[in-house]
Amino acid sequence: MANKGNFEAFESKITKYVVTCWILASCGGLMFGYDIGISGGVTAMDNFLIKFFPTVYERKLQVKEDNYCKYDNHYLQLFTSSLYLAALVSSFLASKVCIKYGRKPTILVASSFFLLGAALSAAAEFIWMLILGRIALGIGVGFGNEVVPLFLSEIAPVQHRGAVNILFQLFVTIGILFANLVNYFTSSIHSWGWRLSLGLAAIPACFLFIGSLVISETPTSLIERNRETEGLMTLKKIRGVENVNLEFEQIKIACERAREVKDPFKKLMKLSSMPLLVIAIMMQVFQQFTGINAIMFYAPVLFQTVGFENDASLLSAIIIGLVNVFSTLVSIYAVDKVGRRKLLLQACVQMFISQIAIGAILLAKLKSTNSLEEGLASIVVVLVCLFVMSFAWSWGPLGWLIPSEIFPLETRTLGYAFAVSSNMLFTFLIAQAFLSMMCHMRAFIFFFFACWIVVMGLFVLFLLPETKNVPIDIMVERVWKRHPIWKRFMDDESKTTHHSRNAGGDDIINDIEGKR
Repeated sequence: MANKGNFEAFESKITKYVVTCWILASCGGLMFGYDIGISGGVTAMDNFLIKFFPTVYERKLQVKEDNYCKYDNHYLQLFTSSLYLAALVSSFLASKVCIKYGRKPTILVASSFFLLGAALSAAAEFIWMLILGRIALGIGVGFGNEVVPLFLSEIAPVQHRGAVNILFQLFVTIGILFANLVNYFTSSIHSWGWRLSLGLAAIPACFLFIGSLVISETPTSLIERNRETEGLMTLKKIRGVENVNLEFEQIKIACERAREVKDPFKKLMKLSSMPLLVIAIMMQVFQQFTGINAIMFYAPVLFQTVGFENDASLLSAIIIGLVNVFSTLVSIYAVDKVGRRKLLLQACVQMFISQIAIGAILLAKLKSTNSLEEGLASIVVVLVCLFVMSFAWSWGPLGWLIPSEIFPLETRTLGYAFAVSSNMLFTFLIAQAFLSMMCHMRAFIFFFFACWIVVMGLFVLFLLPETKNVPIDIMVERVWKRHPIWKRFMDDESKTTHHSRNAGGDDIINDIEGKR
């Protein structure tokens, strides 16, 4: 199957082996998603609260409990959010491991820490064991979220890069759904159901561990570490064709350029790197300020707040999980056809309407101690599904895809580490603050996120370029230096310092275009 778009001469076939690599690596998303989904359900289980958070349990039993404040406890929020603080720090270490040892060993480290975290969490007898397990899980998430999207972007053919990268987000949504199903059944297992929920995190970790032993290293990583022969053989293997010389030469030029950069951090802090860094960080920050994790973390709590019982709220969360999975499939189909920008802009409109409507219903009808009428509660569930639907085909997958594909090789792992750490920082802040915000802001919290969605839409409209079908190693030349705003930041450094390298790259491009 030939490449369609700008680079038809880059031949490739989709083989069983490369699909296996995509799926096994994407299990890193399964780990992340399982944790997102499991946390809210576990924190709604009475036996878990009695053992570790008795104050929250006592408040929950009060007849006149405040709908917006019954789960407001800093230690309970720390249980959820400590993972993301650990992930924030570990993502930078993961970038170093990626460069020095490769993508494949980094995936192995991620799965190992996640296995350790699952064991500690399931066996916890004291709150410090619980938090320590969360920190180990966080290190695994930091390594996994750093390396898996990079791995997928580097191993994918250019014409399918968006769809392949979104497999990570698809597996995140499957992990969330699996966690919701687990919580639904374990909630009825008294005294130890929460242990089973936390311990089953080992399942996706095992998949990723096995995958790290089976998958190929990316050709880019091999060539970057001076293993060119092995890199060429791997490129032929994953492309399924013998004629990979043009793509191989392009990767070599990118690697030679990367080796000339002795200090990637200094390079990343230069004015010419600011457009890429700003886009990468803001895509991750905005992903959190949609309010998605606030809804996904605490979906069971949210549905209890509007009047559903424990089992009904978990069942509603399962429905949301199914919507999440199937809507992500829409993104896999559309991202390389419609493009990144259109998906993001359409979703901003749908998410804005959903958040405003949810906030308006709760503001008008949900007071401190009552429940919503059954009909209105059902409308809230539908609105949440519409919100999740639009997020799942836009800001969810593209928040990971776009930062993984825009950096040149010399700053790719470090730049992406800044993106991942930004995601984890704001996930931490929102996870730590959401229950308190809901307690103090009440229904206005949904208007808070709606305002951010307006900002996000303007950001995409004016500042985000389209990256569809552009080879990852010439993104700067083909996208950033042609953008009406960002091109002002792109100085002539690359033309003066790397003139010969760029010329070589242009020769390859001309060869490719000449062979159409």
